[in-house]
Amino acid sequence: MTFQNAAALAGPELILAISALLLLVWGAFQVRTNALFTVAAMGALVAAAVVSAIGPQGRAFSGGLIVDSGAIFAKVVIYLASAVAIPIGERWFARRGMGRFEYPILILLASLGMGMMVSAGDLISLYVSIELQSLALYILAAFHKGDEKSSEAGLKYFVLGALSSGILLYGASLVYGFAGSTRFEVIAAAMTHGAGVGALFGLVFLIAGIAFKVSAAPFHMWTPDVYEGAPTPVVGFFAGAPKLAAMVLLARVLNQSFGGSTGQWSQILVVMALLSVAVGAFAGLAQKNLKRLWAYSSIAGIGYALIGLAAGGVAGIQSMLVFMVLYVVDVTGFFAALAALSRDGKPMETMSDFAGLARERPGLGVALTVFSLSALGIPPMSGLWGKYYVFKAAVASGLTPVAVLALVGSVVAAFYYLRLIKVMWFDPSPGATDAPPLEARTVAYLCALFAFPGVLFALMAIDPLAQAAAVALATR
Repeated sequence: MTFQNAAALAGPELILAISALLLLVWGAFQVRTNALFTVAAMGALVAAAVVSAIGPQGRAFSGGLIVDSGAIFAKVVIYLASAVAIPIGERWFARRGMGRFEYPILILLASLGMGMMVSAGDLISLYVSIELQSLALYILAAFHKGDEKSSEAGLKYFVLGALSSGILLYGASLVYGFAGSTRFEVIAAAMTHGAGVGALFGLVFLIAGIAFKVSAAPFHMWTPDVYEGAPTPVVGFFAGAPKLAAMVLLARVLNQSFGGSTGQWSQILVVMALLSVAVGAFAGLAQKNLKRLWAYSSIAGIGYALIGLAAGGVAGIQSMLVFMVLYVVDVTGFFAALAALSRDGKPMETMSDFAGLARERPGLGVALTVFSLSALGIPPMSGLWGKYYVFKAAVASGLTPVAVLALVGSVVAAFYYLRLIKVMWFDPSPGATDAPPLEARTVAYLCALFAFPGVLFALMAIDPLAQAAAVALATR
C-alpha cells in the first residue's frame, strides 16, 4: 500500500482533519463565527461526503482502515447529517448571545471520529475513533456554559462515557489476548482455532461499551438527563449520526470478527433490544419534557435496530441500515423543529409549551405531527418502512416472538406520541411564540417532506444501497 493510495482511501478523514485545524486557527483570530466560517465548515463536510461517494475502495494502514460499500454508505449519511447540524446550532446559540467559533469545529471533529468508526478494521482504530467522537460530544453537551443543566449533562456524559470506554478497552484487551491480534479478519480465524470462550467473554464487554454509545438498555442511564440538559441543536446532532456510526461499527465487529458465533451474540442483542423497546415505551409515558420524551423514544428506536442486527445475515444488516437512515432524518427534523421554537426567548421544551402550536405555527405543527406519526410507525410514514424492514428480517430468521413483543412496545408508545399531537392541535395556546429562524424551520420542513411522501421515492435508492452496504459489512 503506497502513501498515495492510503491518502486516497483516507481522503474524507484528511479533508475533515485539515479543515478543523484551519478553522481552529481562523477562529482564534476572529473569535466569533460569521456566515463564511459556517459555510466553510459545512463545505468541508459536503466535500467529505462527495469524496466518500466517488473515492476508491480498499484497505490501508495494515487493515486498520477499511473503505467498502458499508463504510461509504454510512459516511455519506453521517457527513450530510452533520452538515445540517451546523447552521441550526449556530443560529440557536447566536440568538442567545452564545455564538462561538468552536461549535462547527467540534462538529467536524466528531464527524471525523464517526467516519473512522465505520471504517475501523481493527480494535485499535475502533477504540481511537470512538474516543475522538466521544470527546467532541462531551464538550458539545456542556457547550452552554452558563446553564447548570448543560454543565451537568456534559459532566454526566463524560463520567459515564469514561466508564463505558474502560469497559470497551477491557473487552478489546481480552479479545486481543485470546485471539492474538487486533485485526478483525485474524480474530475471525482465531475463533475457528481455539480462541473460543475467552474471546467471546471479551466480546460481551465490547458489546456493552458500544451499547452505551447507542443508548441501548440497560446502558441507557445517561440518555434522558443528557438530552434534557444539553442544548437542543446539540441533542439533534448526537441523537442521529453518532448512533448510526456506532451501529455500523457494531455490525462490522460482530460479523467480520465473530461471524461464526452468531448464535451466542445474537442472544445478547435480542435481550438488549427487548429491554430497550420496553424501557423506551413504558418510561416515556411519564415524561413531560419533550427532550426527555424523545430520549426514551430513541432508546426504543435503537431496540428496533438491534432486532434487525440480531436477525443476522445480509437481510438483517440491511434492515438495520434502512431503519437507522430513516431514523436519522426523523430525529434531525424533530430537533430542528424544537430548535426553531421559543416563547419570550425561552426554548419550548415541556409538553404544555406546545399547546395550540398547530394553530399558531401551522407549518411546524404539521412537521412535528409528521415526525410523531413516523416514530409511531403509522402508514405510510418513513417510520413504518423502517420497522417493516426490521420485522421482516426478524420473522425470516425465526425471531417472530421478538418481533411481536417489539410491536406491542410500539402500541404502548403510541400514547405519548398521540398525546403530543392532541396538545398541539386541540389545547389552547399559552401565548405567542417567537418568529422561528429560517435555517431550523427549513430543515424541519424538508425532513417532514422526506418522512412523507419523499420516503416512498427515496427507498428506491436507499434499499439497493443498503443491501450493497450490508453485503460488505457481512463479508470477512
